[in-house]
Amino acid sequence: MNSLIKIRIVLTVFVFLLVNSAKANTLSTNNNIWFHYVGKLNFNPKWSLTLEATKRYTDMGRQPQQWFVRPSVDYALSKQHTLSLGYTHYKTFSYGQPAMFYMPVPEDHAWVQINSKVKAGKGQLQLRLRHENRFVGLPQRSFDSAANTMQYRISGYEYRMRLRFMFLYTIPVLHRQEQPLLSLIAGDEAFFNLGQFSGSTLMNQNRIIAGLAWHAGRNTQLQLAYIHQHIWNFSNTILESNPTVRISLFHTLNIKPNVKTKP
Repeated sequence: MNSLIKIRIVLTVFVFLLVNSAKANTLSTNNNIWFHYVGKLNFNPKWSLTLEATKRYTDMGRQPQQWFVRPSVDYALSKQHTLSLGYTHYKTFSYGQPAMFYMPVPEDHAWVQINSKVKAGKGQLQLRLRHENRFVGLPQRSFDSAANTMQYRISGYEYRMRLRFMFLYTIPVLHRQEQPLLSLIAGDEAFFNLGQFSGSTLMNQNRIIAGLAWHAGRNTQLQLAYIHQHIWNFSNTILESNPTVRISLFHTLNIKPNVKTKP
């Protein structure tokens, strides 16, 4: 058996055991639609900038769930491995029954990651490891007796750490002039809490991913993916199990025409 296949099987079983070992008291289900963009600007074969942005909705698109912007600076260590340093700003809304938050919550991340893409059979295996330093807004509510209303505010920020590991396999199924036209994608991304103050569970999130990628050109790709998302809240009292459809656009722009990359 190919060693890469063995690695994928071991990782899949490991994540499955972790997901099923963390049991919350209340289960919440939300039907999500995510709109996702990743743009990459290559200055030369070594240095590039990436901007990722997402707008997420739940209740089949009728209710906002979350948005974020994520710029990064990327350095190619080799043809297969890229090191990135980035920042993310999130805003997560109050959604679902029961809701994890009773007001919109901001969150800021400073992160570093290593991203690897290696040939695996007829396809490509992507392995991504990201370490996130999280500054999470702490919501606070109080009753204003004079106005006879409940007041909401962010009272401060709490530092937490998280490690994200993703493996994603892409294999072409249709070609045009010897170039991939349509590919299948499948993988998983696991989010792990680090440190005693980051959460009551080892698992923070898990996403099972499967879908299609259409190669609209050498530097443009459209994806339609199904993601099954699990989220554990900080105290492990609520587990979200969310069927999700994600529509993604990946685009690469080269400053120098001779820089050849794939999105």
